Amino acid sequence: MIEVKDEQQVVENLIKEFGEEQLEQFIRFSAKWRRKNEQATYAQWTDACILETISYIDEQEPYWTFVAERLLLEKIYEAQKQKFNIEQPYADFSGWIEVLVEKGLLNELLIQQYSKAERQLLGTIIQPERDQYFTYIGLRTLMDRYVVRDFDGTNAELPQQRWLIIAMTLMMHETDSRLQKVEEAYWALSNLYMTVATPTLSNAGKTHGQLSSCFIDTVDDSLQSIYDTNTDVATLSKYGGGIGVYMGKVRSRGSSIRGYKGASSGVLPWIKQLNNTAVSVDQLGQRQGAIAVYLDVWHKDILTFLDLRLNNGDERMRAHDIFTGVCLPDIFMEAVEARSNWYLFDPHEVRTLMGYSLEDIYDEQRGEGSFRTRYAECVAHPLLSKETIPAIEIMKRIMRSQLETGVPFMFYRDEVNRKNPNKHAGMIYSSNLCTEIFQNMSPTQFESVTLEDDVIVTRRKPGDFVVCNLSSVNLGRAVPAGVLERLIPIQVRMLDNVIELNTIPVVQADRTNKRYRGIGLGTFGWHHLLALKEIAWESDKAVDFADKLYEEIAYLTIRASNALAQEKGAYPLFKGSDWQTGAYFTERGLTDEKWRELAQLVAAGGLRNGYLMAIAPNSSTSILAGSTATIDPIFQKSYSEEKKDYKIPVTVPDLNAKTTWYYKSAYFIDQAWTIKQNAARAKHIDQGISLNIYVQNTVKAKELLQLHLDAWGSGIKTTYYVRSTSDEMLECESCSS
Repeated sequence: MIEVKDEQQVVENLIKEFGEEQLEQFIRFSAKWRRKNEQATYAQWTDACILETISYIDEQEPYWTFVAERLLLEKIYEAQKQKFNIEQPYADFSGWIEVLVEKGLLNELLIQQYSKAERQLLGTIIQPERDQYFTYIGLRTLMDRYVVRDFDGTNAELPQQRWLIIAMTLMMHETDSRLQKVEEAYWALSNLYMTVATPTLSNAGKTHGQLSSCFIDTVDDSLQSIYDTNTDVATLSKYGGGIGVYMGKVRSRGSSIRGYKGASSGVLPWIKQLNNTAVSVDQLGQRQGAIAVYLDVWHKDILTFLDLRLNNGDERMRAHDIFTGVCLPDIFMEAVEARSNWYLFDPHEVRTLMGYSLEDIYDEQRGEGSFRTRYAECVAHPLLSKETIPAIEIMKRIMRSQLETGVPFMFYRDEVNRKNPNKHAGMIYSSNLCTEIFQNMSPTQFESVTLEDDVIVTRRKPGDFVVCNLSSVNLGRAVPAGVLERLIPIQVRMLDNVIELNTIPVVQADRTNKRYRGIGLGTFGWHHLLALKEIAWESDKAVDFADKLYEEIAYLTIRASNALAQEKGAYPLFKGSDWQTGAYFTERGLTDEKWRELAQLVAAGGLRNGYLMAIAPNSSTSILAGSTATIDPIFQKSYSEEKKDYKIPVTVPDLNAKTTWYYKSAYFIDQAWTIKQNAARAKHIDQGISLNIYVQNTVKAKELLQLHLDAWGSGIKTTYYVRSTSDEMLECESCSS
């Protein structure tokens, strides 16, 4: 039974924080409920109070989300005290680790690598009051999805313990001042100045799972490569990775096989196979696998590919669980603008007849280069079969699919490869599931299979199988607090350590991870930050702010990786890179004294990481951290977060009489301003940005087309989803003053 003193203590704590006037209704409800439920347990009372409290969460009274969060904390603490038979939450951190290691819930390395004295000392840095930084939905998200659970499904970990376990895991193999580095990582995480990617947040310190976010593979034009890729994709999906797959090398429908014309069935059956893998191999029972497939716009199967996710037509030609992306050269977008014809080819026939692969080439300069030269040769060759179609008709098919399904993603291949800092070592064919990772790719090639000492030995020449390791700065907290200079170095170190700690079950992916040591430091909370600074989204001030802020973030990130390189060594392929030659800086106009000095430091001391920055969608972790997602504008000021077992009202962060006018819905924002902002920040991001385009369902084709042309023309490397409103239109409250 709940005791009166328990209720009084909780109520007194809430009154102290929020004041009597606001909580009067809550107190009346609590007393009334207790009279009706005299035999109720503490947990039942807390649940009832939470449900009552969140019913008041709306944009007029957003403080209720923090009231509900305090109630949920009380419930979590009480359960923890009973589970571990302790008087206070967070008591005996070292002993708690030992119990969970013995149960098989935490990795035994935590007690092998850290002595008891070290664990006890680290326990003293825990700041329980930082649990109160969460909103209700943030705390609920963390506890439901990420903390350690016992085998009976109950929570065995508190929020600050999760942060400290992540910090201890990522700093486990540091040598100098290791405990100080753990404390810095804990400071960054527990203050919600940053978040780590979902796999790291979920799996760090646990006995299972890997820490990287996404992977990208390149399929070669052979049956062996197709099936090997499917096996590798299934293996990685099992451990929680999102997958990008480039299919542009696979021959088209009707192509020849061993000289037999018309024998190939094209890319469709192999994409459907990947679709089945995505559905069948779930991620530890939590969610289905997620796979994005990319194809070149000149590939003969492109029209079939663009219809894969449509809801009508022949179901035998559909793959509804696959996400699609289309790779677009500059010359295609020019053909769309000029309303000229476009030509489709079979990549196998091009290789056989022309002696080169179109997908291996890009335009080195805007308006000129190798791709358009080779493409023109293919168009002019009399023996090379081709299909002719107006470029605008393909673009219409792209936009039709986007308005119906949100995809395909747009991947502007020439711009991506021009800005690739490691072009000396390879080629980028496509992106990942979220369109923000651009790293060198190549197919793994089968060589032989032999029987040696009664063991089957398969030999394959490894290609570059991309791995992305992600983490994001919470702009809405870190920038106002003025902590970027302290935060980013520890964040880069944490990301770099993920590379060393990770056990990737696909050998060529592990090899690529260590060759390039690619990381993706990103951001979220952009709209939150604009609202706090009272900057309108649709303004030159916002564009200028994006330019300056992301230049600062880029500078601090590159400087941090340079410092790490001097401490631990540069990534193996640094020599000959644009980082080493200085071309990375000069091509972007980063030539003032500060940047010249940094370029000299990089040339002399190297970089620890071949790829550094990428802005991911991070929708879940931004909810957890109480801010707005990625660089996107908000959907609405208040909405309901729905999961399979609950529906919770949510308001945007720091909503008040001043900020409300700066929280304009994405669907009422002129997307041209979003494109301008991203063009400004894109020049500072060596990889990419998950950039959504928001349109109303009444958008005209020419308007959506112009947005795509503007994005490509301004040097943006990719766009992510096209998100359109439903038939039931929203009202723009920020426009109705």
